[in-house]
Amino acid sequence: MKLKPPEFERKPLTVDIDLILRVYPFFLKAALVTIQLSVLTVALGLLCGSLGAAARLSRSWGLRLIGATYVSVIRGTPALIQLFILYFGGPQIGIQLDAFEAGVIGLGVNIGAYMTETIRGAIVAVDKGQTEAARTLGLSRSETMRKVILPQAARLMIRPLGVNINAQIKGTALVAAISVVELTYTAQRYIGSTYKPFEMFLLAGAIYMVIIHVTGLGVSWLDRRARIT
Repeated sequence: MKLKPPEFERKPLTVDIDLILRVYPFFLKAALVTIQLSVLTVALGLLCGSLGAAARLSRSWGLRLIGATYVSVIRGTPALIQLFILYFGGPQIGIQLDAFEAGVIGLGVNIGAYMTETIRGAIVAVDKGQTEAARTLGLSRSETMRKVILPQAARLMIRPLGVNINAQIKGTALVAAISVVELTYTAQRYIGSTYKPFEMFLLAGAIYMVIIHVTGLGVSWLDRRARIT
């Protein structure tokens, strides 16, 4: 005797627009937290990425080792685990952070490892002839880097950094796991009271798309300006 799989009743797709219109102001408030998280983590990521790239390109083997270890460890472990270690494990070693602070530091350090390679790659991509020409003109190594290499590398890194930033905006959803009240956490909370996951995640996803689209326009504008100048 063959057992038949259970048959599920198929319901027509319906979207509760009235519910979306009622809750969207709360989602917009949560979106401000997502934007704030994105700005702070990107700023911290750029700082970590710049220091990491400087270490990776240093003449000192010790600094190169530190930079390579940072990139390897951070990129080799899940961002969520890093957040959990910082937020839940931090108090065990004397690090007391609230959820928002842990989210900013954890995600900022994480994206910094990816930005390290983006910045380093852009610097390495500048024609070596530029360095040789600058040194021939009598510029020191630091002056060559500051006045010749970095301005050219900056143009090359705008689009890759834009990809990092967009990934970071979406990555802020991870802080919902430590109860930061941003878009994803807000969607999960309203699902518990409305039992409408489709509408809640649809609204959250739409807001993420708007934020990322606006960010993409800004990156494209910067890229065009850099190519003109």
